Amino acid sequence: MKKKFAIVGCGHIAHRHIKHIGNHQLGEVVGVYDTAPAQLKSFSKEYDLHPYASMQDLLNDGDIDVVNICTPNGTHAELAIQSLNSGKNTVVEKPMAISVDSAIQMQEAAAKSEKVLFVVKQNRYNPPVKAVKKLIESGALGKPLMVSVNCFWNRNAAYYEQSPWRGTLALDGGALYTQFSHFVDILYYLFGEIENVQGVTANMAHQGMIEFEDSGSFTFQFKKGGVGNLAFTTASYQQNMEGSITIFAENATIKIGGKYLNTIDYQVTDGFDIADIAVSSPANNYGFYEGSMSNHDKVIDNVIESLNGRQEVMTNGAEGLKVVEMISQFYASTK
Repeated sequence: MKKKFAIVGCGHIAHRHIKHIGNHQLGEVVGVYDTAPAQLKSFSKEYDLHPYASMQDLLNDGDIDVVNICTPNGTHAELAIQSLNSGKNTVVEKPMAISVDSAIQMQEAAAKSEKVLFVVKQNRYNPPVKAVKKLIESGALGKPLMVSVNCFWNRNAAYYEQSPWRGTLALDGGALYTQFSHFVDILYYLFGEIENVQGVTANMAHQGMIEFEDSGSFTFQFKKGGVGNLAFTTASYQQNMEGSITIFAENATIKIGGKYLNTIDYQVTDGFDIADIAVSSPANNYGFYEGSMSNHDKVIDNVIESLNGRQEVMTNGAEGLKVVEMISQFYASTK
């Protein structure tokens, strides 16, 4: 059955949603809303979409099956709750929210409305991640011993000047929410919840640009066993350098690497080497900077197929909440 979508927010990521919904044989975007009139007019004209006069106007449209929230981080919770309370299935860009309380309220709204809350976590579809997930589920990897996550990216002044909400605590939330929530999600997706977190953060190279850290380092334990560490920065010189997860397990050492968890950079296994990895999608390219892998086509397909009863939801509100809880643990450990 064809699903009709409406987009809230006309920023960079909205273009990607529009593209992949339009490319899906069972997807159609019927309209869009943004609080900035000029941006709304330009965007709706570019894609020949109906511009809703208000969020309530959009939610009152009975033809809409799914609302995609593509707005600044700090607005996700309020808009998603409005959408869910209006009886709309809702897709929220990362991060789900920038506080645990907000994420809980979103999950409660989804349960009360009996509608689906989807959280965009497209790195779960990266071929190396899928291959390692399969090894974990089969038991081949054995007991995880240590997991090391490195996220070394660049975000320059032009990035923060492009949109006034970027770099603010109220609407951005922090580097772990905006740049690196995908890496925290993969940590949770593969190995589960964490505890005994210790860490430190600092703003080393973005003074006057952002209201939070640009670098940090953490150690922790997994509740299921094993230890881990996470190091991140947005101060890599001129360009993104690395986004990797190295797994030291009972029966293998495997590094998922590249810049965006898109390659197998190292593996020594007990006879189950990962081979014939599919070519990953390119990274999201925004001109003078790059984001995570561009798997939004797979995200949209999962939304449509799961609503039609043919797939399980890849990342629901409950799992999105776990990631927000983990990020909160990281930040709390530095206080």
